[in-house]
Amino acid sequence: MASKLLMIIVFVFDLIAFALAVAAEQRRSTATTKLDNEGNYNYCVYDSDIATGFGIGAFFFLLAGQALIMVASRCFCCGKALSPGSSRACAVLLFLFCWVTFFIAEVCLLAGSVRNAYHTKYRTRFFENPPSCETVRKGVFAAGASFIFFTGIISEFYYISFSKTRESNGPYGGETGVGMGLYK
Repeated sequence: MASKLLMIIVFVFDLIAFALAVAAEQRRSTATTKLDNEGNYNYCVYDSDIATGFGIGAFFFLLAGQALIMVASRCFCCGKALSPGSSRACAVLLFLFCWVTFFIAEVCLLAGSVRNAYHTKYRTRFFENPPSCETVRKGVFAAGASFIFFTGIISEFYYISFSKTRESNGPYGGETGVGMGLYK
């Protein structure tokens, strides 16, 4: 059966990544427009930039969990051929969904972290429109957190299904061509 230690480690990594993504959503930076001391210019003042660190941390914990699962399963494509059956078909589908959700989660986390770290540096005169203080949209890190959750569940099921297939009857040794019998 599947390695319980590996599954626990990957679960803990995914749980940490999820918690960091939720924390990043809660602590994303906000901006206010301030007037300089002389009263000539408006500029943006940003509060804490901790959400960028949380987002990057979630990015790397999710990456580590995915790497462990893929190394343990030899990325599904390396190694001995798996015997055909429903477990192999399920493993193939879960492998594909696992990578899709992983990619979406990583893009959300990376885009949210980069956007959260970006601070507008220009200023405007006091009689002009105030500067646009750009911040990350609400929900980017939350979307990343939800896809971390999906990736964690799917990758665990993928590894279990892969392990069942790998342990059943050994490698597939069947004939690759069409079986033809003698005609009588």
